[in-house]
Amino acid sequence: MPLRWVRGGVLSREAGLRYAWPDAAILRAFFLGFLLPLLMPLIPIENLEDPRVDLYRSIKDAHLRAREGLFVVEGRENLRCMIETSAYMPLSALVSPTAYEALEDVWATLDPEVPVYRVPGALLRELAGFDLHRGCLALGARPREEGVLPLMARLPKAPQPSCVVVLENLGNHDNVGGLFRTARALGADAVLMCARSCDPLYRKAIRVSMGASLCVPWARDERWPQCVQSLREAGYATVALDPQGEPLGLANPLPPRVALFLGSEGDGLSPELLDQVDVRMTIPMAEGVDSLNVTVAGGIALHGWRDRARSGESDS
Repeated sequence: MPLRWVRGGVLSREAGLRYAWPDAAILRAFFLGFLLPLLMPLIPIENLEDPRVDLYRSIKDAHLRAREGLFVVEGRENLRCMIETSAYMPLSALVSPTAYEALEDVWATLDPEVPVYRVPGALLRELAGFDLHRGCLALGARPREEGVLPLMARLPKAPQPSCVVVLENLGNHDNVGGLFRTARALGADAVLMCARSCDPLYRKAIRVSMGASLCVPWARDERWPQCVQSLREAGYATVALDPQGEPLGLANPLPPRVALFLGSEGDGLSPELLDQVDVRMTIPMAEGVDSLNVTVAGGIALHGWRDRARSGESDS
């Protein structure tokens, strides 16, 4: 009998048997509806008073979860990044039915001991206190913060090309998240920051970074700016982006092994720091424009560094 397609699969021609191999849609439905719930504890939540989701209340408080040793990941792609790429694993996840289906391939790789709470969209918004980004939250355990020297010991050794982004007094989560995203995209090896810069593991910073703050190694310098000397001893040229610096460009590029210092948009880098770096550089701009958003400025400088570092590798 000839092979022919039937609804739901392919009709077999072997020995005249009439049965159908299931098509992809049927297999997917079988996996989501039967196998996946068996492999991991999918827990439906129907009542906002359920104590199992207490840790997901008041997550807009920037310090509440941090005091409990936790951080919050918001959004499907950030949760995907957390599970597939970062060194972190969620302690639990809270998702809408739509987000649960969209992340079906991720659940298959998650430790089956991690509970996943499925909550209707309306209840999810009420529980969190705001309209969630893509219907998805997860909790992670904060690690013990790594010191500057232990982090630097893991970086490429001189004379290999390497870039460390260093942040001073950046108190805006959008800027910190954006710089982590930029650092990851353009190949920076780590981010260092002073104690006054905001938390890279705050929910908004993670969301803006598209998970990069979970992937790029970072540390705080509790003896700021002692890291300047530590970086210099490790073979890094210390370069500050400063409006009064030398023009950055093809004729005057960043060195292939560099620590790039970025400051707040209002005050810029402190005089104490500027006195310690090797060189100050600025991004040339059109007449009448005197500044750029710090994330944009960092991206321009890092793109130029990446091109130079890669051309150096190809020459060698």
